[in-house]
Amino acid sequence: MTFGSTNRRITDPHMSDRPSRGWLSRKSRLRRLARRILLASLLVIAIVAGGFLWFADAVTSLKAPDGVKADAIVVLTGGYQRIEQAVGLLRDGAGQRLLISGAHPSTTPNQIRKVTQASADLFRCCVDIGYDALDTIGNANEIARWIHDHRYKSVLVVTNNYHMLRSLHELRRADPVTDFVPYPVINADLTRRAWFAEPDTLRTMLSEYGKVVLATLRDWVGMERGSGLRTEEEPSKPATSSSR
Repeated sequence: MTFGSTNRRITDPHMSDRPSRGWLSRKSRLRRLARRILLASLLVIAIVAGGFLWFADAVTSLKAPDGVKADAIVVLTGGYQRIEQAVGLLRDGAGQRLLISGAHPSTTPNQIRKVTQASADLFRCCVDIGYDALDTIGNANEIARWIHDHRYKSVLVVTNNYHMLRSLHELRRADPVTDFVPYPVINADLTRRAWFAEPDTLRTMLSEYGKVVLATLRDWVGMERGSGLRTEEEPSKPATSSSR
């Protein structure tokens, strides 16, 4: 009886007190690695989601300041509403001079003047048009060059609210000395709308947030970046006065 009892105790798998050491056991390397990957993934998702909420709050909170003044005004092209807003600021004396950055080479000063319904005298005396920028990085470099040429200390930045954070990031990287004052163009009051339920608006916000994240990571790791200027590819018009 003793032998039989001992034999059952040894051969019965339910009675064995040896821990399993297979790859799928609780303490295996594979499961520990899987848990770490899962925790890291959840942490990354939480950071990205939190960052987007911060970005969305910052964008929806942006407001055009009242009675603001600076040495000059710059506007990043991307729609005539931005240019109209910038020309209106110039007309009201918010700055001494205006640079329209990133205009297409085929666009003439007269075409821009007619669309914005500005006077020829205002364009002749106080508006410059930059044809060199291909993207936001190019805008920043073109604007920094123009600021250096005119020795301005403070500049109003006119662009859409969702584009403002990335524009300021690139501008301050290209010119850390100048005081850039945001003047957002707000097409619709996002604080009064459920914009997250609107596919087009949500897509735009996610796209801009992704670009802000990529720009920040690029600067953190010290990645090389292009100048974003058309002159790298072909000769282009310099920033010119509209009187020409």
